[in-house]
Amino acid sequence: MTTTLPPGSAVLPATAVRPADLERRLHAYALDRVAGWGLPLGLAAALVVGGATTWLVVLAPLLLGAVLVVLGAALLSSRGATPGMALLGLRVERPDGALTLSAAVRRQAVLALAGLPTFGLGLATLAWTAAADVSGRRRGWHDELVGTVVVDARPVPAAVVGPERPQPIVNLTAMRLVPPEPTPAGVAPDVPVTPTPADPLPTPEPPAPAPGRRRAAAPAATRAPEPVPPRRAARPETRWRATADTGETVLVRGLTLLGRGPQPREGESVADLVALPSTDMSVSKTHAQLQLSDDGSLVVMDRGSTNGSVLIRQGVPRHLSAGRPVTLLDGDVLHLGDRVLEISGER
Repeated sequence: MTTTLPPGSAVLPATAVRPADLERRLHAYALDRVAGWGLPLGLAAALVVGGATTWLVVLAPLLLGAVLVVLGAALLSSRGATPGMALLGLRVERPDGALTLSAAVRRQAVLALAGLPTFGLGLATLAWTAAADVSGRRRGWHDELVGTVVVDARPVPAAVVGPERPQPIVNLTAMRLVPPEPTPAGVAPDVPVTPTPADPLPTPEPPAPAPGRRRAAAPAATRAPEPVPPRRAARPETRWRATADTGETVLVRGLTLLGRGPQPREGESVADLVALPSTDMSVSKTHAQLQLSDDGSLVVMDRGSTNGSVLIRQGVPRHLSAGRPVTLLDGDVLHLGDRVLEISGER
């Protein structure tokens, strides 16, 4: 899965941890089940052909299945991956410490029980708990039980950003920015205007009005232009980056559209189009946008997505209203469907 960006992009290092996609985890589980189910069933078939007693046909495969669960847990605690995970580049980690053998046995036992012939209800329940994880790390109930998270152990692809190009003049927070006072015609900016006194001249008497007509009103005195306040000093420029949980990092240079296949509106000037892969289709085609305001801050706005956007600031979630811009801060986290973006800014 790759991120679609315009040609001529530069590269940036990506440091974000990438939670594994649910699709790859399901494939790894299926590979492990080939051995977990195939060997006990093969043993049971061999015992039936050999004329073994019924209790032996039932008990021996169950014991073999339990041994396979322990072996899988031993591989998980020692190497961080079962054979199926290792083939697909996945790894199980425990952020708060090493995964012990007893914890790995509990985790594998839950997976084995969920895989029993129950019309897929057990596996569907675990997959649902992983997809509904509000932290964005896709931790299922078996992961929550022992404090583990499944990550993508493949080499992180080079992060890409848009090419250098002029920043479009699109300000989403113009309603909170006060425009400067207009400069009087013929006066240089930042220079106070001081009227120069002049000697008074005699004012000629206006001609007498014709009979039956009113005299025109005298013109109002011309007011001197007010001094123009000095302009504020420019703030140091902030470089804003959005790092996705897939490993890609985008340097925001202007209006940036995010989604499964983002497309600009008619007449909209866009700096970058960033395609975010979504295994459960929870990311809309054009989900949200990032934009730099005139004061150098970064602004996010939901573009009317189906599943909505969530801003997490210091652990507190906030649902974004469609069409309403919100200013971001360094360290904020955005949840767009099943994708997670970390916001960072540096001067």
